Amino acid sequence: MDVQKVWSDYGDQIKGFLASRVSNLEDAEDLLQEILIKTHKNLSSVKDPKRFGAWLFQLARNTLFDYYRKQVSKVPEKTVHELDLPAEDLPDQTQSVHAELSRCIRPFLSELPEIYRDAIVEADLNGTSQKELAKRWGVSHSAIKSRVQRGRQMLNQLFENCCSFELDAQGNIMDYEKKPDCCQFAENEV
Repeated sequence: MDVQKVWSDYGDQIKGFLASRVSNLEDAEDLLQEILIKTHKNLSSVKDPKRFGAWLFQLARNTLFDYYRKQVSKVPEKTVHELDLPAEDLPDQTQSVHAELSRCIRPFLSELPEIYRDAIVEADLNGTSQKELAKRWGVSHSAIKSRVQRGRQMLNQLFENCCSFELDAQGNIMDYEKKPDCCQFAENEV
């Protein structure tokens, strides 16, 4: 497979994928270049050419997760009330919404079963690689990936149970409304 051919076939789709998930267009361009480099380095690992598109989009998703993990890890002290979501390039109102919602992350994490909570805290908040976690905890890499993914789904469900969200065209949270009696943290935290 030729990287130039691959990029001419998929480049615009990957760029659109990134632009819809990153608020800063320059960051999306940087991520696109990073994915191009990773594609070039890892193209030979694609075993089934028919599944190349899925492989490439998984690479893009992983790169995006790494980007957001780095954003979260820039926060010096991650306490219940101080954890920020990566929203520095959003309008002031949206930054305020993200700051308010970020106060629920730690309390919601405390509601998760320990194996999922620990996986999310280590991988997403502390920036520990999933491979390193697998080695440290003596489990398979796929087990850690499953724990992180399942934990994220559970965390997302807690947010959706608590609030209704208004999203912009790129999927960024613009505003939210707490649901009646949504959660024990709503009155004190948000």
